[in-house]
Amino acid sequence: MSLFGHKHAPVQHDRPTGFGHMLWEYAKSLGIAFLLAIVIKTSIVEAYKIPSGSMEDTLLVGDFLLANKFIYGSRLPLLDYRLPALRDPEPGDVVIFKFPNDPSVNYIKRCVAEGGQTVEIRNKRVYVDGEFMALPTYGKFTTGETVEPSGRSSRDNFGPFKVPPGTYFMLGDNRDNSYDSRFWGVVPRDLVQGKAMVIHWSWGTDPQAPDWSWTDVT
Repeated sequence: MSLFGHKHAPVQHDRPTGFGHMLWEYAKSLGIAFLLAIVIKTSIVEAYKIPSGSMEDTLLVGDFLLANKFIYGSRLPLLDYRLPALRDPEPGDVVIFKFPNDPSVNYIKRCVAEGGQTVEIRNKRVYVDGEFMALPTYGKFTTGETVEPSGRSSRDNFGPFKVPPGTYFMLGDNRDNSYDSRFWGVVPRDLVQGKAMVIHWSWGTDPQAPDWSWTDVT
């Protein structure tokens, strides 16, 4: 009952109906989903496909993996800003990064040393600050032959080399068949993209297989 002694009639709100309204609702839902997908892909988790054997047998050709981009501080889409990192890459991490000589290409290698540490390879054996670093569990050599040094370094003999601050020394787990820091140098921190997290699908090379639009990492 109102102050004036009679009940107010309920207010009727007209809601838009019809095909146009339904189309608008679908468009909003798709737009939100698209924005969320972009944020997740660029800032949290991204999928990559392995096209080469440089990380065998840890990662095989045809493996699809998810990378954690948040842990190292992901970049916000469309903004030149990197979120605070949970931590920096550490020796032993399998890291995805932009290739220093061509940032349009993604590479994946294992971090073996960070800025301030000294790397030396003697007859295939890796030493960091004078301590032997064993080959990873699924890493391998494909030949027992050792390439003799040519000048300062070669595939099997390198350094000693002190890694500059703010950079990382990367090696492939397939040590005899990996194009890595032994040949092109260190990786600056701002080129680091993410940490390999989990293989979610493995698909060996198949000439009859359809093409996929996943981002390749070498």
